[in-house]
Amino acid sequence: MSRFIRTAQVRKKNGPQAIGKSRGGQNTKIHLIVANDTTPITFRLSPGQAGDDPQGRILLTELPEHYRDTNIFVAMDKAYEGDAIRSQIVSYGLISVLPPKSNRNEVERYFRRLKGFRRVFTRYDKLGVMYSSFVVFAMICETLRE
Repeated sequence: MSRFIRTAQVRKKNGPQAIGKSRGGQNTKIHLIVANDTTPITFRLSPGQAGDDPQGRILLTELPEHYRDTNIFVAMDKAYEGDAIRSQIVSYGLISVLPPKSNRNEVERYFRRLKGFRRVFTRYDKLGVMYSSFVVFAMICETLRE
């Protein structure tokens, strides 16, 4: 009987789906690190009510090694402006840039390009892994457009 229950739970697809409630209803946040307005480096999904600063710290740990200790400027949104994330950026050998800098909007421009894909903008997919896969597909399409 316990074997059947485990099989039934797998069929329900009860994994983390990165969907959560916020003021606008059910949604998903995409946290993204980009090299410029056309080149993504890494991303992660989180539920809509999740805080940005903790997700940004997790995302920085996923930054590939060849980007560390290079004195690259890291432009951050105001939501990621915490002492913990700044010290993490400095410990990786990167330089933190405050939001008023004009190059901060490179991430926003990349999001605008991604939201051109209706399926990314509206999240039709129920499963987080499927949504994440389509975000990667959209990133590949954007890279190939150049």
